[in-house]
Amino acid sequence: MKISQEELKQLVDAAIDIKKHCYAPYSNFRVGAALLGEDGKIYTGVNVENCSYGLTICAERTAYTKAVSEGCKKFKAIVVSSDVEDKFITPCGACRQFAIEFGDFDVVCVKPDRTMSASTTLEMLPGFFLELPKDSAKN
Repeated sequence: MKISQEELKQLVDAAIDIKKHCYAPYSNFRVGAALLGEDGKIYTGVNVENCSYGLTICAERTAYTKAVSEGCKKFKAIVVSSDVEDKFITPCGACRQFAIEFGDFDVVCVKPDRTMSASTTLEMLPGFFLELPKDSAKN
């Protein structure tokens, strides 16, 4: 992993804490994400559901769009948290493709008991669509 234990702890805390702001009235499936920018700032996101399920936005994409809208486009890591206790919840295919747009960085999935599973964006999406942009954060 390319981030420090202190950075990881901060991200896990943020991803777990932010779940309280989820909007999941249909599935009751809460997901929180905490994204560490190369600028050192943590950008959080939650899933926001819609009765037209195709319009739902995942926590990860919420965090990415928040970061980009605030000027950050290079990332060190993302932590994804849910309330599921018996398995790790990983980013969906759309979120994996969305992430790879910004380069190769750590992806950590965490259960409520804080056990973790770590990989990278490239490991999660080895056959990604198109090439990385020339100014992408290739770590």
